[in-house]
Amino acid sequence: MTSHTTPAEAAGPRAARRRLIRELLLVVGFFAVYKAGRLLSTDRTDEAFRNAARTWDAERFLHLPGEGAVQRLLLHGDALVTTANTYYAGVHFPATALFLIWLYVRRPAHYLWTRRVLAGLTGAALALHLAFPLAPPRLLDAAGLIDTAQVYGPTVYKAAPAEDTLANQFAAMPSLHFGWALMLALGMIAATSSRWRFLWLLHPLLTLLVIVGTANHYWLDAVVAAVLLGAALLLVPKPRTSDPDPDRGAGPGPDARTGPEPGQDIPVRGLPRPRSADAAVGAGQ
Repeated sequence: MTSHTTPAEAAGPRAARRRLIRELLLVVGFFAVYKAGRLLSTDRTDEAFRNAARTWDAERFLHLPGEGAVQRLLLHGDALVTTANTYYAGVHFPATALFLIWLYVRRPAHYLWTRRVLAGLTGAALALHLAFPLAPPRLLDAAGLIDTAQVYGPTVYKAAPAEDTLANQFAAMPSLHFGWALMLALGMIAATSSRWRFLWLLHPLLTLLVIVGTANHYWLDAVVAAVLLGAALLLVPKPRTSDPDPDRGAGPGPDARTGPEPGQDIPVRGLPRPRSADAAVGAGQ
């Protein structure tokens, strides 16, 4: 601390660093617990395939579109299916991390809201992964789909689930690829005010087509993820901020929902705003 720095000024950066370190530890710790928890069901192979058959039959009973229709679109060209595999392997975590970093720096209130929603969604997903191990459609013979990542690359999984010590291939239900992508879109829509902000919904839509077309998830995996996200959004209070986008500049005045503060003058359209008593006295001197 220099001779010109006050204790309060020095405490500001230190407090900011402590908050940042705390948030990093929270996010990394929660992710480590989630990854460790997922691996608890890797040896439940028979149960995972029984659940896969039930899920496939349930989709046919509900007359959901076949996952094969989307995969056939991707298989029209090697470049298209390789791009889909790359999107699945390389966009999920970086996009979510950049989203959280941007919120932390630019929209702190929305960051806390988003972090709590994602934590609730991910915790519920972990519980379902443990209770309902599910083999993805690429491993289900009845689906008649191919493992596009193994055939065309790139892939993040081993060919045999039993050999995969870094990922649980039986954690298909729900799809956090879709759940996190949907929360990213909703979070950006809530935290910004651009007229184009609803285009963020293209991210979960594209993610949905990718996870189904690459045969990594069933349609129902995305449906369940959306339901769990909806429940988390209902339980976690929305951020308290009157202006979600400070880049727009100062607002028009008192919040219309709360009205003016006690003793505050209310300007009337077309009439000059009354001057304060001090200003009037100064004008007369």
